[in-house]
Amino acid sequence: MVSDSLSTVPNPEQIHRAPKVLLHDHLDGGLRAATVVELARESGYAGLPETEADRLDTWFREAADSGSLERYLETFSHTVGVMQTREALVRVAAECAEDLAADGVVYAEVRFAPEQHLEAGLTLEQVVEAVNEGFREGERRAREAGNRIRVGALLTAMRHAARALEIAELANRYRDLGVVGFDIAGAEAGYPPTRHLDAFEYLKRENNHFTIHAGEAFGLPSIWQALQWCGADRLGHGVRIIDDIQVADDGSVKLGRLAAYVRDKRIPLELCPSSNLQTGAAPSYAEHPIGLLRRLHFRATVNTDNRLMSGTTMSNEFAQLARTFSYTLDDMQWFTVNAMKSAFIPFDERLAMINEVIKPGYAALKSEWLFRDTTH
Repeated sequence: MVSDSLSTVPNPEQIHRAPKVLLHDHLDGGLRAATVVELARESGYAGLPETEADRLDTWFREAADSGSLERYLETFSHTVGVMQTREALVRVAAECAEDLAADGVVYAEVRFAPEQHLEAGLTLEQVVEAVNEGFREGERRAREAGNRIRVGALLTAMRHAARALEIAELANRYRDLGVVGFDIAGAEAGYPPTRHLDAFEYLKRENNHFTIHAGEAFGLPSIWQALQWCGADRLGHGVRIIDDIQVADDGSVKLGRLAAYVRDKRIPLELCPSSNLQTGAAPSYAEHPIGLLRRLHFRATVNTDNRLMSGTTMSNEFAQLARTFSYTLDDMQWFTVNAMKSAFIPFDERLAMINEVIKPGYAALKSEWLFRDTTH
């Protein structure tokens, strides 16, 4: 008998157990609603629109789904508002690592902007150290629960501010202490990555890694600048590279020069399907560019972006894609290996994760048909 396991869509339980790798996840976008309520009460933060956890959870998703940029951005004012003390940052980071591990994520790079957590008197260094402490605590709790995860921090600078070089230097100081790279985030329109060239030039001189939010809302010029002016290792989102790909009526495909460069150079795309639907970067899962980018063998990866605002997990993202594109465990493994290849930890450690954790995990799932119950 020939196995049909490679050609069947995995069920939710298999997707949940499959090892997953996450490169694009915002710490302030992934809090538990109950934690937001508790931290607000403890800190005296009075701005929450709802003070009951379930209702607040619903409010976050509805605000993010509203189509209003103002309401979407308001969601982050509440999460950041309760993340201003060392204790809050440690708790949020620990719960982040726990939640990801419980979802089958074995490696994650989680980003946050230290400059947004200074209102109660913390220094930039204290913010980074608190988050790293939380990630280590979350890894420990995950191990005790029978889950394994490794979490690296990405330090984000806000592109509308003027602290990018300072945050880049901070990322470099902590690069062997839990921080694996640098990022810029915030509104793309009007705030091109070239405003922060000094930060990127510094990181390149220091042989450090960085990703840039580009090609989510603004399009090809943002991607071009991130790559050709700034030298980004990865593209945060990068979904608008689809604008440089022409699909003819007969199904034939022609890549423009920028799209061809991105594919040829194997530049990783940190795609976030559910988030892209909320921000209007794609109208539906079926029309999301990830389907075409997968078929054309771009270095596509699957990510959550903001788990609280999108009401999502890595398992949910893969379940949506499996339903939409009939993706199999082989497809899931392809996306996951892509992500691990693109991580900012050393090559030998990436290779070990692929060969000793990811591939064996998928092989075990794909072999389960051999042990199916044949008594019925």
